[in-house]
Amino acid sequence: MSVTLQITKSNVAVLLLSRPEKRNAFNDGVIHDLIQCIEHTNSLDIRALVLKTEGKHFSAGADLNWMKSMADNDFSENLADSKQLAKLMQVLAACPHPTICAVQGAAFGGALGLIACCDIALCQDDAQFCLSEVKLGLIPAVISPYVIKAIGERAARRYFLTAEIFDAHTAKQLGLVHQVTGQLESALDTLLQTLLDNGPVAVKAAKQLINDVAGKNINDDIIHLTAERIASIRVSEEGQEGLSAFFEKRSPNWQK
Repeated sequence: MSVTLQITKSNVAVLLLSRPEKRNAFNDGVIHDLIQCIEHTNSLDIRALVLKTEGKHFSAGADLNWMKSMADNDFSENLADSKQLAKLMQVLAACPHPTICAVQGAAFGGALGLIACCDIALCQDDAQFCLSEVKLGLIPAVISPYVIKAIGERAARRYFLTAEIFDAHTAKQLGLVHQVTGQLESALDTLLQTLLDNGPVAVKAAKQLINDVAGKNINDDIIHLTAERIASIRVSEEGQEGLSAFFEKRSPNWQK
């Protein structure tokens, strides 16, 4: 199988795309399998979802043979294919668990959508990125809402239009990735441990808070929502345990 899902002993789901011979490019089958796996994790009691790929490169984006076959299809067939890719991005972005993306080698085209949809992105220091669609006479349409949210409109105006290749440090400056490292697996392990030290309910609630507050005007509704959220979590079982552990100078029960 090109897509596998494994749950580790730490209760972390690892979603692995394994098509190294195709530079982990995705086609309709891969998109379907990724959607199925991500949706499956929604019902699991896990601490995080990690998106990785096998081989030298993270992903070349859309599979060229798949794109060639779509070119022979009519508009309605192309629309249906595009909606599936849009669903993949939406499902990944809406995942209730913390999502982490680990990027190595080249990440081109639609691969940048996957990166932008994850909460946290790490990359190897020699990684390269490219919004390459216009080189093929296409546009990065389906991934655009997520990539623009990650890098901002100003940067999108450059890289959507030029299809320049940019390096890992530029990707960090743009906000596409959070950390550049020479030891990707080690950095991922450290990040996961940092995440696992935190309250599992609080982490998911913090992610939901971002989704509910980001981009909103600070009005009475937002003020009430945020006050209600903190009051609710303070009296929750996990909130009470976390506060008790802090004042008693011990580890909270979720760390045991």
